[in-house]
Amino acid sequence: MKISETTRHTTLHIKKAIGGLILVLALAEVLLVFTSWLLSAMMVEGVRSMLSSEGIRWFFGSFSTMMSTPWLFSLLLLAMAGGCLWRSRLLTRPRSYRERASLHTILILLVLYIAIVAALAVAPHAILLSATGRLLPSPFSRAFFPLLSFGVLIISAVYGMLTGRFNSLTAVLDALYYGIAQSAPLFVLYVVAAQLYYSLTFVF
Repeated sequence: MKISETTRHTTLHIKKAIGGLILVLALAEVLLVFTSWLLSAMMVEGVRSMLSSEGIRWFFGSFSTMMSTPWLFSLLLLAMAGGCLWRSRLLTRPRSYRERASLHTILILLVLYIAIVAALAVAPHAILLSATGRLLPSPFSRAFFPLLSFGVLIISAVYGMLTGRFNSLTAVLDALYYGIAQSAPLFVLYVVAAQLYYSLTFVF
């Protein structure tokens, strides 16, 4: 019970911190809008106003494109994998024989997964290397977070099923939903931070 209360308070503090950061970024966006208008009115070279017809067209016409980045997709996958990892209790200390046996099984699965990824990315002439044979940048570097999320998700789901914590496909899906719900503040933070970043690139 004490661990549960500690976790709950920690989660609450994290959400409050993220909420405060979101507020700061939102205020910075508002400040940038009026600053861009003021500097544009003063004929400052290289500054475009977000309140001009060009700025308004850019904002509404490019909003969906600006939000649809690989970072958003990676955040979604990590959130689902994190929810599955948390609900499976893989990170807790195994107590029963079934949990210890399940841990041994997923360690073997982890080694196999790492070996497969290594064969695709590290071996000479690997498929996920770049055309010049480099690891960075390469298809592997662009797929790093999806590969990480996929690995965590598989291992967590298998562990949860072996220990009986996931007794059906619905339980696994509930864990994925849980991860998305718990990560909701991060999605809001992403939207606000991305909008501020692209606004800065437009104005300056």
